Amino acid sequence: MEKSVKKRRAGRIALIVLAVLLVLAAGALAFAGNYLFHFALDPQAGGMIDGGDWEQDAQGTWLQENGEDRWLTSHDGLNLHALYVPQEAESHRYALLCHGYGSIPQSMSKTAAQFYDMGFHILAPAARAHERSGGTYVSMGWLERRDIVAWANTLAEQDPEAEIMLFGISMGGATVMMTAGEADLSPNVKCIIEDCGYSSVWDEFAGQLQEMFGLPTFPVLDAASLVTQVRAGFGFKEASAAEQLKKTSLPMLFIHGEEDTFVPYAMLDVVYNACASPDKERLSVPGAAHGEASGVAPELYWSTVEDFLSRYIG
Repeated sequence: MEKSVKKRRAGRIALIVLAVLLVLAAGALAFAGNYLFHFALDPQAGGMIDGGDWEQDAQGTWLQENGEDRWLTSHDGLNLHALYVPQEAESHRYALLCHGYGSIPQSMSKTAAQFYDMGFHILAPAARAHERSGGTYVSMGWLERRDIVAWANTLAEQDPEAEIMLFGISMGGATVMMTAGEADLSPNVKCIIEDCGYSSVWDEFAGQLQEMFGLPTFPVLDAASLVTQVRAGFGFKEASAAEQLKKTSLPMLFIHGEEDTFVPYAMLDVVYNACASPDKERLSVPGAAHGEASGVAPELYWSTVEDFLSRYIG
């Protein structure tokens, strides 16, 4: 009898210890998930691991000096800001430019000036939770895709003859790829150019989690994705440029630097192969790291862009 009592007591103690360990593990996982959520997606937390200001050079003030303020209200009630530079002569060409993570529209000044010289009106929005646009959290292109639909549709309402090109770099590249799969995107959008965008938020964060913290995706990234679903309304796996590209027929130009390790060069194959459009092209730039393709090989870069645009924009 005494041995039986001792066994039951030992069993209860073991269960209590196991329960405590499980609670501690769940707490640690919840802490890790919340930490990564704030580090990556909360601008006030100071994470912002990719500044994206690759173009802050002598032309870095062009958009600020020439741009007019534009505003719209997003589908979820945010006030979104953009800089708009109209052509002096009549033109129905529009370039809608999406900046990178943690950056600002002005960082696109050099690119904007190039497209302006090609006869495009320029619209450079500030992504939600960036610069003067509202929003508490960055959503890595997923919720931003709906904002770009709104901006493009606004341009089409303003000019029914508009021929709109979407261009994005890094997070902006992922944003325009995610936008490509939206059914209500204006038919005035004629083509899309993306530079070094990632295949999905999950894939990008998985690589950064290993690179920066040496941590596995399971269960840490799963926990962060769950926190993000609760706090920001989306999960990392659903935020997929590759999946969105399966739904588009828009002409696409994919650009990537071969030395890019931040958004690995291998992601170029993923997004290119996923794209359902019959009119798709790719440009690989040797020696270019993340976001550096246009600086490393400017003649190749811009001649490829102009040739691509000549086939789809009048």
